[in-house]
Parts: sequence; C-alpha cells; structure tokens
Amino acid sequence: MEPKGDSEAKDQDEQPGKRASSIGSQNEGTKKAAEEKTTFAEGEEKPVEEKEDASSGSEEEEEEEEEEEQIEMVKPPEQVKKPVKVEKKISETFFYNYEDLCSFPYVTPDSGIPFNMLTLMHSFGYDCTKRANLQVMDSSTLFYIAGNQIVLLDLKLKYQRYLRSSSGGGIGIITVHPNKTYFAVGEKGWKPNMIIYEYPSLKPYRILKGGTEEAYAFADFNRSGTMIATVGSSPDYMLTVWDWKQEKIILRSKAFSQDVFKVTFSPENEEQLTTSGSGHIKFWKMALTFTGLKLQGALGRFGKTALTDIEGYVELPDGKVLSGSEWGNMLLWEGGLIKVELCRPGRKTCHLGPINQLVLDEGELITVGSDGYIRVWDFETVDTADIVDDSGLLEMEHMNELLVGKNVNLNCMVKIHERGEPFWYAQDYNGAIWKLDLSFANVTHDPECLFTFHSGKIEAIAVSPVTYLMATTALDRTVRVYDFAAKMPLTEMKFKQGGTALTWAPKVVNPKGGLIAVGFQDGVVRIIELYNPKGLPIVAGRNNIGDAAMRLKQAFKPHTSTVTSLAYERNGEIFATGSKDKTVFFFAVDDRYDPIGFITVPGPVQELQWSPLSHPESMLLVLCANGFAVQIHAPDPTDYDAEKTYRIKDIPTEYFCFYSIKSRLKREEEIKRREKKKANKEKARQEFIKNELEMGKEMEEIEFPEEEPETEEPLPDIYIPETPSPILCGFYSKPGKFWLSLGGYDSGYLYHCAFSPMQHDKEVARRQDEPFDFIPMEDTEENPIRRISFCSTGILMFCGMEDGAVRIYPLHNKELSVDNMVGYWSSSIHDSDYGQIHGIFPSFDDRFLVTCGADGNIFTYNVLSAEEVQKVMKAKVPSPRVNLDKEKAAEDIEDSAAYSIENAKQKMEHDMIIKAAEMKKYFKRQELILLRHEFQNLLQANKSLPNHMQLERAQFEIDRRIRAELDRKTAHSIRLVMKELAWEQEKYRIGLQKLQNRFRGNVEYDRIVVRAMRSSHEISTYRLLAISENLYKVKKRTQVGRRRTSKYEWKGKEVDQKKESQKELRTALSQTAAIGEEEAETEKLMKRAHPHTVTSRIVENRMEKLRKIIEKADKAKAKIKQRKKDWDDLYKSKPSDDYEDPTDVQNIKEAQENMGDFKLKTATNYKIPEHMRLNAEKKTNQLASLEVAIHDKKLSMNKWIISLRDLKVAIIEEIQCLVQELKTIQSSLHPSKHLPIPPVPQLHPDETPEKRFQYDSEILLKFKQDQEARALLKKSVTISEAGGSVGGFGSGFLHTLSTKEIEIVMRGSSMKTLKAASAIVPSAPKAPEIERAEPTEMELEIAKRNEIRNVYLQESLIKRIQELMITFDAELRLLRHQKLKLDVQMKTADLRHITWFEELLLLKNFEKHEDTLQERVNSLICEEEEMQNKLNNYFEQIEDKKSEIGKLQDREKALYATFQASLGENNTFAGFLTKVLKKKIKRVKKKEVEGEGDEEDESEEESDEESSFESDEEESGSEDEVFDDSVCPKNCDEALFENTLQLREKRLDIEEALVEEKKILENVKKEYEALAKKVKVVAAQLDAADWELEAYQREKQRRLNELHVVVPLKLHQVEYIVNGEIPVDLSQALVFTNESLVNLQQRITTLQHEKVEQRDLYKQAREQHKQLIRDRRESMLRIECLNEKCNQLMMMKFGRIVDLEALQTLSVNTNLEELKMKMMEKEQLQATELKRWEARISELRQQLMMVTKENTNKLLQLNTFCTEKMRLETKLDVLQTNLGAEFQGPRKGDIEEQEKLLALVQLQAQEAEVLKEEITLLSRKDGRIFPPPQPLFGPDGEVD
Repeated sequence: MEPKGDSEAKDQDEQPGKRASSIGSQNEGTKKAAEEKTTFAEGEEKPVEEKEDASSGSEEEEEEEEEEEQIEMVKPPEQVKKPVKVEKKISETFFYNYEDLCSFPYVTPDSGIPFNMLTLMHSFGYDCTKRANLQVMDSSTLFYIAGNQIVLLDLKLKYQRYLRSSSGGGIGIITVHPNKTYFAVGEKGWKPNMIIYEYPSLKPYRILKGGTEEAYAFADFNRSGTMIATVGSSPDYMLTVWDWKQEKIILRSKAFSQDVFKVTFSPENEEQLTTSGSGHIKFWKMALTFTGLKLQGALGRFGKTALTDIEGYVELPDGKVLSGSEWGNMLLWEGGLIKVELCRPGRKTCHLGPINQLVLDEGELITVGSDGYIRVWDFETVDTADIVDDSGLLEMEHMNELLVGKNVNLNCMVKIHERGEPFWYAQDYNGAIWKLDLSFANVTHDPECLFTFHSGKIEAIAVSPVTYLMATTALDRTVRVYDFAAKMPLTEMKFKQGGTALTWAPKVVNPKGGLIAVGFQDGVVRIIELYNPKGLPIVAGRNNIGDAAMRLKQAFKPHTSTVTSLAYERNGEIFATGSKDKTVFFFAVDDRYDPIGFITVPGPVQELQWSPLSHPESMLLVLCANGFAVQIHAPDPTDYDAEKTYRIKDIPTEYFCFYSIKSRLKREEEIKRREKKKANKEKARQEFIKNELEMGKEMEEIEFPEEEPETEEPLPDIYIPETPSPILCGFYSKPGKFWLSLGGYDSGYLYHCAFSPMQHDKEVARRQDEPFDFIPMEDTEENPIRRISFCSTGILMFCGMEDGAVRIYPLHNKELSVDNMVGYWSSSIHDSDYGQIHGIFPSFDDRFLVTCGADGNIFTYNVLSAEEVQKVMKAKVPSPRVNLDKEKAAEDIEDSAAYSIENAKQKMEHDMIIKAAEMKKYFKRQELILLRHEFQNLLQANKSLPNHMQLERAQFEIDRRIRAELDRKTAHSIRLVMKELAWEQEKYRIGLQKLQNRFRGNVEYDRIVVRAMRSSHEISTYRLLAISENLYKVKKRTQVGRRRTSKYEWKGKEVDQKKESQKELRTALSQTAAIGEEEAETEKLMKRAHPHTVTSRIVENRMEKLRKIIEKADKAKAKIKQRKKDWDDLYKSKPSDDYEDPTDVQNIKEAQENMGDFKLKTATNYKIPEHMRLNAEKKTNQLASLEVAIHDKKLSMNKWIISLRDLKVAIIEEIQCLVQELKTIQSSLHPSKHLPIPPVPQLHPDETPEKRFQYDSEILLKFKQDQEARALLKKSVTISEAGGSVGGFGSGFLHTLSTKEIEIVMRGSSMKTLKAASAIVPSAPKAPEIERAEPTEMELEIAKRNEIRNVYLQESLIKRIQELMITFDAELRLLRHQKLKLDVQMKTADLRHITWFEELLLLKNFEKHEDTLQERVNSLICEEEEMQNKLNNYFEQIEDKKSEIGKLQDREKALYATFQASLGENNTFAGFLTKVLKKKIKRVKKKEVEGEGDEEDESEEESDEESSFESDEEESGSEDEVFDDSVCPKNCDEALFENTLQLREKRLDIEEALVEEKKILENVKKEYEALAKKVKVVAAQLDAADWELEAYQREKQRRLNELHVVVPLKLHQVEYIVNGEIPVDLSQALVFTNESLVNLQQRITTLQHEKVEQRDLYKQAREQHKQLIRDRRESMLRIECLNEKCNQLMMMKFGRIVDLEALQTLSVNTNLEELKMKMMEKEQLQATELKRWEARISELRQQLMMVTKENTNKLLQLNTFCTEKMRLETKLDVLQTNLGAEFQGPRKGDIEEQEKLLALVQLQAQEAEVLKEEITLLSRKDGRIFPPPQPLFGPDGEVD
C-alpha cells in the first residue's frame, strides 16, 4: 500500500474524485477499514486475528465493571472454549490507509450532485473551552481540535493542515506520545475509535476499538510510551489501559459515576494511575491477585475539606499527589487522604480561582491558575509539608510568578524547546494561544499572544456584500472582521457587553460595504464603520500599520433585553431590530439612524426577514420563538409622530400562530403505507390468478395459498404539543406566504404557511393556523434545520443543522417543492454535540461559504471550483470617508442599565409632568404662607387692642367643626406616622442596643477621673472590661497534672500489689470453696425424713452425735484459720528487703529537689522535675489566674475610687447647703463683717462620664433641631449651586416648614423664654419707707449679740467647708498613693502576662510534638504493662503446671504404694504383677477434635506414642517371650490380678496426663521466654522514648530560656560590681530575691546541725540493729527447743509425729456415714421382706404336707404298677448296659457345699484386702482414724 502524499493527506485540497461514486455515506470508509484486509509493505503481513475475543470478552464484563472497581484482565480465548490460536503480533511497520478511515460527505444516491461540492479552505475559530485542546509536536507545529477536524498549524508559515475524523461524529481528545513521534486522537460517536497517527507522515498507525460507548474524555501515554490510558465520557466513564501497539486492552474499569476530566500515569511507577473530575479524585494501581491482574481504585476522601472539582493535579516522585481546588489552594494527598492544604501567607489562596494544571518540571512545581497567574513553588517544601494546627492549612510563599495578562484564564500548557531554550505554549479559556518563557532569568521574554479567537460560541456572522470580508460577534464582547480569501483576521473591537446579532449593511445603504450593525445583550445596537486606515492622511504619531480598522459611528438602545435579529429593508430606507423583549423597532436609515417607532409582537423575536424585491410591497416577516409569525407593513417615517411615545399603534399587522399537523401527517403516511401494502397483496393475488389461468385451470379449480390473518394496529393518535414548537428560521416564498423550520416535536419538515385573510375573527393568543403545504426533510427528526440561506442565483439552498453538519440542496427552478428537491449533499463540519450552526452565508459572488457554530469554530469553504480561489488573493477593505479623521468619535452607551429609546422618551415625559406638579405645589405653598402671615398680623392687632375690645381666640374660627376635623385628621395622621415609623423606630432601637452591646456591653468600668477640690491632684479609675466566666471556672477548676506514672514506680509497687491481691483472692476462694463443701456435706447428712420407725429414731440419734462432732471440728478449724490469718497478717506487715520508709523517701526527695548540686535551667544536663514541666494547658491556667487576679485588683481599686467620687458628690451637696446657710447669715451682717464665701466645687464632665449616654426629650429635640439646621444649610447651598433650577426627574421638593415643625420651633422658643424668665428673680415691689425710731440700749445689745453669734456661725461654717475640702483632698492623695503602688504592680503583672503569653505561644508550637512523644511513651508503658501482666500470667501458669505435675507424680507414687500394699508380704506373684503394672501398652486417645490443625498435631503425637509403645512392648517381649498379661496365672489371686490391671490403667492415665502437662509447660515456657525478650525490647524502646521526651523537654526549656523576661530593679538592688563599677553587660548576672539569698545563707548552718544530728541517729540505729540481731538469735533457739519438746510428746502419745491440726479438725467422713445410713435402711427393708417370705414358706409347707399325704397313697399304687412293670421289662434292662450312669460321680449336695466354701474363701480374701487398705491409709501421715464399723443388725436379723 502506498500512503498518500503530504499535500493530499494534510491539505485536502484535491478531493478523491475517483471515490465519489463508490462512497455512499460518510461512515462507509470507516466500516470498510474495519472489515476489509489491507495489503502490507514489502515482506510484511497483517496478523490474522482481529482481537475479536478480547473485544467480546470486554463487552461481556461491562456489567461487572459498572458494579466493581477491580476488574480482571480481558479473558483469553481459552475461556471461550475455542481452539487455541497462536496470537500474532502486529508488525512495527504496519500502517492503515487514511482514505479508508476518514469520513467523507454524504450525497444522495443517483442525485448527480458532485462529491466535492464544498472544500474546507480555512478555520478561523478555536474551541478554547475544550480541555487540553492544544498540543505541540515540534517547535513550529501546534495542533488542536476544530469540530470534526484536527488543525495542524505551522507557526512559521501560518499555514494550516487538516485531518478529518473517521466517524464524522467529532473528536473528543488529542494527546501526544512522549517522544513526539505519535499522537492519539480520541473520537466521538457510537463505539468511537482511538486512532494513533505517526508524525510527521500523518499515517494512521494503530486503531484502538471498544474503549468507550460515545466519546473519549481524556487520554495519556505512560512515560515510556508503551501504554496509553483512556477514559470515556458519559454514560460509561470507562477507564481503559491499552497495549496500543498491539491494539489490545490490558485492563479496564469504570472510573467514576460522574464526569472524569483527566487521567495520567505516575511518572515514577507506571503501575499507578490517577483520575480526577467532578467532585472526586481517584488513585489506581495495577495489582496482581489470585484471579489475575486487576485495576484497583481508591477514592480520595476529602474529610473536613469541602468537596471540589479537581481540574489539575501532579504525581510526586514519592507517590503523593498534589491537586488543585476550585477556591485556588493546593491539596496534598497521601494514602487517599488530604495530608495538608497549602496556601499563601496570610491565608491567601494560591490562585484566585481554580487551579487548572500542575506541572513538575526540572525540580520545580508550576501551577497554572484561572486568574492568569503562573506561579513556581519550591518542590521540597511542598513534598515535606505537614499540618501545624487544626485548620489543616500550611502557609508557604511562591518562588516566582508570572502574570500572563488581564482577563486571562489559562487552561493548560505544553512545553517545547526552541534552539535549546524551553518555551511553553498555553491555552487561554478566553480565546487565545500564548507563548511563555518561564525561565525567570534576566533576559526572560514577555508573554506573547500568538493568536486570539472568540471565546465560547459564535452568536452571529455576516459577509460583506461587495468583497471577501466577514464579521462575527460573540458573548466575549468582541466584534471581529476577517479576510476569508486571504485567510487572515483583520481587526477587532471590544465593548462592555456581548454581541448577539450582526448584519452587514447592503450596497444600497453603503455602496463601499463598510457598515456593520451589531446587536448586544443589553439591548444596544451599534453601527460600526469599517475602513482602511492607510487611506487616512499621514499624521505624526499615528501608526497606520493595519489593513483595516473599525470605528463606532452611532449607538442607540431600542430594547431592554437581548437583541436577537437585525434586518435592512430591501430599499435600504428602514432598519429593523428585534429582541427578546417582544418588540420590533424601526429606524429611518440616513447618515444617522433616526427612530420611527416600535410595535410589540406575541413572543420573543427569533428572526426578521424583509420581503424581496420581487414582492409588490415591502413587508417585514417577524418570526417569534413561541410559534408566532407576524407580517408588518413597512412604516412610513412621516406618518408617525413620536411626541409622547414611540409605540406605533395603527400599523397594518397580520398574525400566524403555528398549529401542529405533524401527527396528522404521520397518520396519513401510515394510512398510505397500509393501503400500499394491501394493493401489493391484491396485485400479487391477481398475478397468481393470471398464472393459474394460463396454466389451464378454471377459476373454481384455483387453490389460493392460506394467508395468516393480520391484526391491524390502531392508527397513531393526533397529538398537539402543549407548548408550541419553537420557530428556528424561515423566509418568504410569495407575497403573504413563507416557509418555516421548527424545532421540538414539529421538526423533520419544512412547512409552507400563509397569513389568513380573516385576521380579526380571533384573538391573537387563540389563533390556530395550519400550514397548507410541507416538505419532509430526511434525517431531521432529531436534527432540525437551524439556519437557511440561498446563493445569489437561488439554485442552492444552504442549511445549517443542529448537529453541526452543513447540507446543500440543489434547486432546479428556484422554488421549494418535493419534486424540486431531488437530493442533498451533507458533511459534518462542527462538533456534533454542541456545535449547532448559528450562521451560514455564501459570499457575494457565491464562490465561498462561511459557517459559524456554538463550538467557537468559524470555517470557510470554496464552492465547487478550487482553482478560481487561487486567483483571488485578498479582499478589498473600504476606503475611509472624507474627513473621517476629523470627525468626533460617536458617544457609546457603556452603562448596561441605560434607558432605552422608549424608556428615555417616557422618562422625559414623566419628568415634565413632575416638574409642572412641583411648580403648582410651590405656588400654592406661597399663597398659604401669605395667608398665614396675614392671619398672624390679625392676631397681633387683636392683642394690641384694649381688653374689652379684644376678640377671643375661638371667635377667629369660622366653624368649630373645621378645627375638630383638622384635629381628628391630625391625630389620625400622627397614628399613621407612628405606624409607619414603628419599623424604623424598632430598627434604630435595635441598632442602638447593638452599638451599646458592641462598644459598652462588655465595659465594666469606664475611665472616671476624680479631682481634688483645693489642688491639682486627681485620680482615675481603670477602664475595665468585664471578665468572662470561663476564666473564673479555669481558676476554680482543679489543675489535674498530666504527669505519667514512671516505669520504675510501676515495677516497684503495682506488680507487688497485683501479686498480693491475686494471692489473697485465690486463698479466699479456696477457703470459701472448702467451707462450702463441708456445709453442703453437712446439709446432706442433716436432710433426712422425720422419724417414724425404730430405725429412723436410731438414725436420728446417730445424726445428732455426728452433728456435735462436726461442730467441734468446725470450731477447731475456725480457730486454726484465725491463727493462720494472724500469722499471715504478721508476715504481711513484715517489710521486704528493699522496703523504704515513706517518710524517708519523701525527705530524700525533698532533699534532692531543694538541696545539693543546683543546676541552672540553662545547663545542658538540667533535668526538669516532673511537677515543673510546663504545657500549654498549665500555662493557659496560669494566664487565666493572672488575668483574674489583675481584674480583681483593678476592680477593688475602682470601687474605692467610685466610693471617693460618691463622697465628693455628698460633700458638694453639703457644701452647697452650708453656702446657702452662710448667705442667709451674711444677709443679717454688715457688709464690713462679711468674710469671703469659699467657692462651691463642681463636678467635671469626666467625673460622671455615664451622663454622656443619658438623654431626654429636650436633648433629643435639640439634636434634631441641629440636624435640621445643618440639612437646611446644606440644601440651600445645593440650590444656590444649581442656579435655582426646579423640577427634573428625581429632583427634590422645596422644603418649607410644616405646621408641626413651626409648633415645635415655637414650643422650643417659648421654653427658652420661660427658662430665661425663671432665671431672673422677680424684684418685689418696694414698700413705702416708714421712718423708724432710734434703737434702745436693749435693742442695741440684742443686735450686738446677734452679730457676734452670726460672725461665729459664719466662721464656723467657713471652717467646716474648709475641713470638708481638706479631708477629701487628703483621702484622694492617700488613695492616689495606693493606686500608684498598684500601677507598679499592674505594670509588673502586664510584663509577666506578656512573658507568659510568649511562653504560651512557644508551648503551643511544642505541644503537638510533645503530645506525640508523650503518647508514644504512654503507649509503650501500656504495652509494657500488658506484657508484664502476660508474663505474670505465664509465670503463674508455669507454677500451676509444676504443682499439677507434682500432684501427678505424688499420685503415681501413691499408686505404686497402693500396689505394694495390695501385694502383701512374700507374694510369689509380685514380679509378675509388677511387670503387668509397668507394662506399656498401646492406648487409643479419646479426645475431641477441635480443628484441622489440631487433628494433624494429635495424629502425629499418637503416631509417636504408638511407636514408643510398640518399641517398649518389643523390649518387654524380648526379655520374657512367654509373658502374657491377659490371663491370670494359676494360684494367683484373680482379684489381685484385676486390681493390678486397674492400677495399670490408672498409671497410664497419670503418665499421659504428665506428658500433656509437660508439653503445655514447655509451650508456656517458650511463650514466656519470647515474651520476656519482647519486654526487654519494649523496655529499651521506652527508655529511648523517655530519653527523647527528656531531650525535647530540655529543648523546650532552652527555647523558653531564650525568651526575654523584664525584671525591674533599683540601683541599690544591683550587687554585681566589677572593679567598683556596675558593668555594662549584665548577661552573666543572676537575679535573686533577698529572701532566697538569706535562706541560702541560713541553709549552711542548718545543714551543719542536721549533719551532726544524722550522725547521732546513725549510731543509735547501729546499736539498735545489733540488739535486734541478738534478740532474733535467742528467739530462734527458743523455737527450736519448743519444737523438739513437742515432737517428743507426740512420740510418747501417738508413737509417731502427727499433724496436730489434722487431729483437732478430725471430723466425720460424711460419705461413709451416708452410706451407712443407706445400708441400715436397706437392711431394715430386707428384714421385713424376709419375715414376709418366711411366713409364706410355713404356709406353703402345711400345704405341701397335705399334698404329700395324698401323693403317698398314690405312690403305693404306683409301686404296685412299677413292680409289674419291672418284671416285664427284665429283658429290656439286660440290653441297657449303661443303666444308672447318671448316678455315678459326686452328688449334687456335695457340689453345693463346695461352692459355699469357695464363696466363703473369696469373702475372707476381700475382707483381708479391705483391712490392708485400712492399714495403708492409717499408716499415712495425714490419714484419719475412724472407729470400726458396727453392724446394724444382730445375728438374729433384728435391729441391734
């Protein structure tokens, strides 16, 4: 196979004409490539297998993949039960044919339409919103996705090459191989392919099939390039790992249940992958399990962090993952959890907005943000980051940053080297491609914007009517102009709002083709003028470098909502605009666009179409989105007057409301189909009849084939959608007729409609108009036509489809009809998912076609002829108008909230009405003011009249009812105002309360200054804030230290206590059990029935005796028990060898802490005592206590100062009273006797600051008057500045005082007058002077005495006043002195607070690690304690097992002793029986099987034992071959033999138990030793942890020592003098308190005295120790003597040494006594039974005697008969030789006698054995002596 040439494969300039007739659909090439085999290059062969098994296997597992995250590899062919095939590998040099893969246009078969109807010429757009839509292959080639094409852009030549998709459904993702030799293209469609192309040949290299269902979302090669990972989009989100060179699926799994944005391999470990997307991140690994290789995914858990979409992430070398977030911070993931969240200092986010990409490049971490910044971070800091507090945030500063530009939203970057230097190409979401230099060196290049595009969907497009220019607009607020013939953009212009509609002015409006009308989102329409700036005069400073420029000519706002359509009338005289606000506005076109008026339509405007020139009248067709069509006659500008409004009311209008007929058409089609089917059947029947008749058959002879009866389904119902289908586009066909294309339910047809002549019969909203004709459009049921345009000749109809495809319908006679539209040409151009076409237009000469879509792409095509295009080099830009450079730029409308034309007109009219109303109000107010002044003058004139001529105030009222009505209205108005102001009042009240709570709520004491009365001294309170209750709680709460128990204390005390407690518990339990058993036995013996017989009485008497014996034994036991308890208590009170007196321990501890070698805290070997260790909690408590103490001190002082102020107030009141009294006294004294009155001291404002927050109505009224005066002043200034203008929209009213305001002002003035009048003391009228007589001597004496008394009182009062003031000042100075001392203390406390707070901050920093170390130590202590407990348990088990083994050995010894006792003396069979006893035999163990493992172990043990037993048997057999233990030898006692066998069984049981116990003991010992080793390891770890904690404590203490502590000292306190001077550097000095220094000096003498005392105590202790040793020796000798004497007495009394306690506690054997009781009962029953039988025997004997007598007679007769018989049988007797043989041998009586004797011998042997056993038991040390058993019955059978 020969690949196509580069120009053919890349440019697609030459279309494959030879294949035009063979290819019938756009997917045919793809199907052919998948089904047919292609030839290989020389000597190479394509593998036979098609990997069907792998694909089928993967399809079978899809359901399991949706439910599980771990999916096995694709099943091999063996599991499908197919023959094993040798799988061949695809050759490295194999390539596919591009022509067989790429999709081609679809042409209706046999339509004659040329295959190369359109040829892609250039792409002007860029889908910048698609993720990772920018890749770089080399330094000069970029490539990106544009609709159904991949554009390869040559940066040097600005040249584009194209690769079409294979499916025609679009392209989802592109990615590049690490070595830049391949790139992968993931497509869209049903079961799309992933195609690997080779670069630069662009040959298809590999095709990966079955990776997803509908589209690929992302793909990534691994670092080595051997694998590729792909992830699909909705609905499957399938993650697939491929061996792409062999086109095989390695692993696959469902990635997530929501959108997945990205998938990548780990650069360090290719077996790990990461995916991220909507609200998730997931970590994958390839794991080898028992069932094969699986893909296991772990979902990242956000924890406390908010859920976020993750656009970008990067895998770090150590396995951690760093991702971005929506809010701009970085998240560090480790182990599936967020380890830390990274931000900038000050809690600023790393970026303002999402982080879209993270790159790890050359040891630096680069983040790409949507805020336009690229920041570089230190990798080591990020990699080792960890949380420092509960917030989970870690602050770090970036190393470098680059601001690419304003309004830049970076999506991704790719790196390439140019001439050895690294550069980055970046994709901008806002429609640009940038070239960046991130070297951050001195010669770093600035960011370079290589290309700019529209961002987002293209809203509108238009082409020039005179040249090859096109204009576009979009919501990115730009208008762009392109030269599509020269394949280059010309110019752009940016505005404040996004563009939504655009049209190019026709030649009749602008012959040069230089006007463009653009509509925007805010309802503004702008007329833009396009010109060539090179045609302007050359002016200094102007750079005319561009080929085109745009200039705003006019801007107006006809609408309040989005402009959707613009249209020029066919003659160019009227310009119409349509909007979503349901209005159509008309403008008269001239040099300026003047508004004519507007009309309203029933729905949002979708499109405007003017009638063509062929129509007689100029009409406007308005298509609304809600199914309405409106026809409007072109308005005449001279017929409408827009004086008040621009609304046009009388314009002729016709309406059409589309009524769906699609369901009826479907019904008719179904009817036709059924009729056709019936006609075909009838035709076939007639043909059959005809053939039968031709064969010669008659009509009656014809046999028709049986037909199955068919049941017809019901016809489709008529359906009318509730919501009308939207109109997408339309155009005129004939006058009053038009074609429509609809979306929604009614898509699939073009409807021919006409306006009804009866327009006024129905309301517009109730119209139901049906189209009169229709044309079905193929494959448009789900893919409606959105845009339709025609070429200039009308023979081609261009359709833009919903799925981004372009259709061309050739028309033969320029009219639409079913017969006229034979076929069509179709090709997928834009993206099939979101690339619906928004504009499609041919060029002015029909050579080119341009399209724009919602995917942001703009394509240009040449129509039919490609050769003519090469002749057209460049479009001609219109030249500028004359004096264009001198014209002033048009004023733009930048405010989106600006008034529309109609709103502005209504606003102006409203302003004029308001202005007129205001003027009228003003004049009325002036008249009222004049009348009020006249009335006031009348009142004044009335007052000036004499009283008898004055009129009363009521007489001035014309009608009292008017006044009453006014008062009523006033009261009602007041109530209304109060209601209206209730909310405001409550609002301000709450606001005031909030302010008080905020600023004064927590102020307990404000600053109050109390001044002295006669001096300048003053004292002020502390401004004190209320302290929280938590501080008091902290102070009162007991401080529970966090001191841990040391391991030494644990070893010393806890273990001993546990051992003692366990021993006591075991002892108590054993004793309780023993007592319980005895009590139970006693109860058993006592439980007997009440005596009814002699036997019962005897039993009762025995029981009474036994009870007494038992009670005696119990008393002895209790006494012995009490004695043992006393001894135990005594031994317990004995101190151990390492016992230390607690008092001595405490003294030693105090001595260690308070004396000896003092180490400074700065010393390296300083060990911090446990109680002196600080933590954040302790320091917090200290701070809380300090704050509480400070608060209490200040509070106490404030109370004293407040009391002093209250005293001052009381003194001032007293002084005022004294001054008043003094004035009274001085009034009776001569002025010469007057003494100066002391001034009355006053309270200053700062002495009562609380009065500033107290107010009354008078204060509020004054404040209001001040505010109104200020407002009036400000308003007068404003009016004077405005030049006295009145009215206008929003202007205020002229303010005149209302009646209420005048009353308030008058009331205020009257109150002031009253106050002034009250301040003036009215002078009493002078009494007429009366001449007085000369005073007598008595009167003079009395007057003199009064004067003397008054002078004394005057002096006393003045002195009292002076004393009060002096006393107060003294109190103030004394309290001031105390406060100064307190100030010093408070300053010291503040300094301490600062120091402690610094320590607290430092301790908080240390707290986390310290807690970690402490927790580790505590955990090790707990672990050691647990292990020690286990050791103790094991030790106890060992001791228990040893005791059990000892018991078993004792039992074995007792068994042998019993055996020897049973043998007796001189037993001839002793050797034989000993061998029988010691013989080892094979025994089968009878144990329960607990598990499989136990069974195996037991079987092994049994086999070992069996082998040992067998060997023993063999050995024994070798010694004595005839030895047989199964038969008792002759003359050997059988009972002794059986007893030996039983003893042997017991011996074997004991031996087996011994073996088991020894095994268990060995296992426990092993576990004990292993655990002991672990304990040593844990102890070492604990020591290390203790050392580490201690080192950390020292480090913490060192850091605390580094803190500066302020110690205020006076000069005389400094005793650190060098050479008679105080040195400058005091860093080596120590600060001691005098008390501590004196204590240290006194301590020397104290220690000397203590030393002497301790020596004396030591001597006394030695003497006491010697004496105690001597006493102990004497006691031991005495004890030995007493023991010897006791033994001698026992030998004398008992003949051997016995256990005295056993003798004392000797009790009744309850079991034996119980058996005896039972035996007595049995004997009594048997005696009774025996008597009954003896009586019956005697009775039977009497009967026997009678019978015997009777039989004797009969025997006599028989004897006679017998004699005769004997005689007759003589001969017979001779023959009987053995007659009488039965009577030979011993007789029966002898035999019975012999048996009795044998039984007696056996009974005697048994009694002998019993006696031997009793002897054996009595010979033991602890044996009990029982009385001999006495028979209950006598020899006569009676009860004894």
